[in-house]
Formats: sequence, C-alpha cells, structure tokens
Amino acid sequence: MGIPLRVLFIEDSAHDAKLHLHLLRQANYAVEYERVDRPDVLKQLLEKSWDIIISDYSMPHFSGTDALRLIRQLGLETPFIFVSGTMGEETAVDALRMGAQDYVLKANLNRLIPAVQRGLREAEEQRQRRRLEQHLHQRRRFEAVGRLAGGVAHDFNNVIAAIMGWAEIGCSEAPLDGLLQDRFLKIRRQAERAATLTRQLLAFGRQQLLQPRDTNLNELLQEEISLLKNILGDRHEIELNLAEGLLAIRADPGQIEKVIMNLCLNARDAMPNGGHLAITTENILIGAEQERIHAYVRPGRYVRLRVCDTGVGIDRDTLEQIFEPSFTTKEESNGAGLGLATVYGIIQKHSGFIEVDSVKGRGTTFRVYLPAADGAEPVARPTPKGQLQKGTETILLAEDDDVRETTRQILENLGYKVFAARNGSEAFELFLEVQSLVDLVFLDVIMPVLNGPETAARISAIKPDLAFIFATGYDTESHLRNLRSTEKTAMLRKPFDARQLANKLREVLDHKETTRGV
Repeated sequence: MGIPLRVLFIEDSAHDAKLHLHLLRQANYAVEYERVDRPDVLKQLLEKSWDIIISDYSMPHFSGTDALRLIRQLGLETPFIFVSGTMGEETAVDALRMGAQDYVLKANLNRLIPAVQRGLREAEEQRQRRRLEQHLHQRRRFEAVGRLAGGVAHDFNNVIAAIMGWAEIGCSEAPLDGLLQDRFLKIRRQAERAATLTRQLLAFGRQQLLQPRDTNLNELLQEEISLLKNILGDRHEIELNLAEGLLAIRADPGQIEKVIMNLCLNARDAMPNGGHLAITTENILIGAEQERIHAYVRPGRYVRLRVCDTGVGIDRDTLEQIFEPSFTTKEESNGAGLGLATVYGIIQKHSGFIEVDSVKGRGTTFRVYLPAADGAEPVARPTPKGQLQKGTETILLAEDDDVRETTRQILENLGYKVFAARNGSEAFELFLEVQSLVDLVFLDVIMPVLNGPETAARISAIKPDLAFIFATGYDTESHLRNLRSTEKTAMLRKPFDARQLANKLREVLDHKETTRGV
C-alpha cells in the first residue's frame, strides 16, 4: 500500500502525464489523479481537494502561468510544479515569483520526485504554521473574552447568589405547597438560569472554577446515554464504542458532561432527517508530532473521545470559525453560539485539545483529547439527598453585603454560630477577638482591603490548623497557591444554594475531625 496522493495534471499530452504518473507510482505513491488541458474544466476540478498540481508550461488552449494565476487568485495554496521542455531560466524565476514551488525540465525528470517531496513537505509545514497561528489567534480572543467575563462574573454572581439566597429563605419560611412558596421557587429557578449563562461565559473564557477528581469517561457516557436518546429521538441511531481498560482522567465531571452534551446536540442539529451518531473512547499516546501541531500540548497518555455523525458536514470557511465566541450558523432564536466555544474553553481548561474534520454532505468528526490522570484519587462522596446536613460549630464569615446576609441566615438556620465581617481586614480583626471559638473561616476570594487568600494567610499564621472555605464567582485555584496547606481548604462556586453550602461545610469540618483523630 503506497502513500495516498491526489494529483491534478495540467497537461495536454496524455503520454507525458502517464510518464509522470509512472514515476510517482515507482516512488511508492498511491495516486488518484485527473488530467485537464482546458481552463473551463480546470475551474470545475479546482473545487476538489488536491495534494499537488503538476503542470506543463506551454499548451495549445492556455498556458501554465494562466493556470497558476487562476489557482492563486482562488486562494488555493496547493503545491504547484512546472514540468516543461521549453522554460528558460528567466521564465522559471518569474514562475517561482508567481507562486510555483519548483520547475522541472522534461529532459531531467529524475528531479520530479524530489521536487514533489519537497513541495508536499513545505505545504505540510505551511499548514502547521497556519494551525499554530489560528490557535494563537483563537487563544488570544478567548483570553480577552475571559478577562471581560471574569471582571463581570464576580459582581454578577454576587447578585445572583443574593437572589437565590433570599428566595431559598423565603421558600423555607412560606407555607408548604402554597402560592407564595411556588413564587419563591420560580424566582430561584430564574436565578439558576442566569447562573448557567455566567458559567458558559466563564467556560469558554477558561475562567471557570473546576472541581476535578479522577473520572472514568466511559461511566459518564453511560450515564448520559439514556438522556441523549430522549433528546435525539427515534430517528437518530446512537452507537457506543467504549474502550476496555480506559484510563481515568483528572476532570470536573459536570464540565465534561457539558462537552458530551454540546457535541451530541450539534450532531443532532446536523442530521435534521435522522442519522447515525458514533461515540468512541480509547487510550492514546501523544508524541512529538502532535506537539508540533498543537504548540501547548504535552506528550503523554491521553483519553480520546470521538463523536462522529453522518450529517450535512461543515464547509472549510465555517470550520475555521466554529470555536469562535458567538459564531453560529443557526437561526438567532436557536442559540447564541456559545456551545462549541464552551466546549473549547472547557477542554483547554483541562489541559486537553480538540480537533475536527468534516466533509460537506458526508458528516463531521470531533476528537477530544484529555490527559490521563497521573494517580488515583478518592472519589468525592455523593451529595446526600433529603434533609440538609446541620452542625453546631462556629464560623467566621467574610462576604459582600447582600451575600453575607443571606449566607449568615442560612448558616444560622443550619444550627451554626456565625461571626460576620464585611471584608478581609475586618475579618482578621474579628478573628483576633474570637479565635478560640472559631472552627472554620468562610471567605470570599475577592474583597476590598484584604482579599480572601491574604486574610487566610494571616489567620493561618496564628491558628495553623483552622479550616477554610473560599467562595468565588470566577477565580481559579492559582490564587490559593501561597497558602501553606490545601488539605483543609475547599472552594465553593457562586452562586451556591443551601444544600451545596451545607454539604461543603460538613465535608471540610468532618475531614478536619477525622484528621485530628488520626
């Protein structure tokens, strides 16, 4: 089996084209080709994809330079090699200036194969450079959007957290199953919708807070498949090919579920009349070659998720923009174009990467690469349902005004004693007065005067064994690296509800008690 090669011969002599074809096949190329000698036919054939174009210089109906000029005017960068018996040195130089990669004299055809090999190699290098430039451009745009989203998210999530908190408190105090309780529940649901939009912005801006753990991608897919079948409908066939012995990935399961769902929903939209959706997982080793294509990728073990549909496909121009924020080919009423941008942001945040191939009319394949986990970690215990977990410990709380009041009331309703402060500096002064009573410190990451990590560092210097929970609307774990210990440090993403707060408190406080008893 030779090396696949698609060649377009622009040549009026069938004999010469066959000679060139023979030399290529002798060089172990499995050639698919067309021969053309008329400009009107050439335009039609240029709609196909070619690896290389080999052209005569002088022909009865048009010249090789006319063909080269047309090809470059169309924006095609396919390697172009002149093979001629009449080109002089000055003419050859002009041809190279016009965009030809090389020229070969028919009296010296032993140069044809080296010229083809060099042209193919330079074309691949050019494609890799373009991919790197596109990745760099895309990352810069995402970073800009991420900075904007991060700046808005802190204040926006504080507002949402306050709305959710007061709605939850109102719901708990309202008569059961009454009209007032129903209205509080509706307020909370709308606040949750607003929180989802913020998380989408942060996801493709790579600013979202992850809650990673060792995760089996196969298990996530099996959990999602029943839901996917209901969403996709009877006209879409789903094929699952899950690798045995799949390596664990260090990931936030909720974020990876969003990747799965978004890719599958895009596949559904690409198959309006039904079709076949194949979802495959496998272990894969990434080497130096892939590292050259994706500059930020590190070689090593990865888990690959492949989502392949038989839909309408994506044209080349659209393919270059599909991960851009707000780019969409759908009607305005069908979404804001955040789906694939969100996917891209989540995968980047997990130190992975994504590739896409598509053929118009024949379907699309997305390939997601996620690094395998270095070592096993205990899986976080499931959140218990039913009655909220309560406690009697004492908590020092420092938060923004509205969020502080709702959080304080929820904590007191759960049985905790609370000391509340307006900022980090006030929290530290209050801690100095009540330090012997405090079991846990609950801090907003972003606060005036002293931020959360700075406040924690000062408190830890006095009481090293104290536990901390940091609440954040967009900040990442990097802000906590200066703390001396992370075992007693937990993160809680805003906006949070009473159950999430109650569970996180017991998780941290119970871990502290377990560690103390060892």
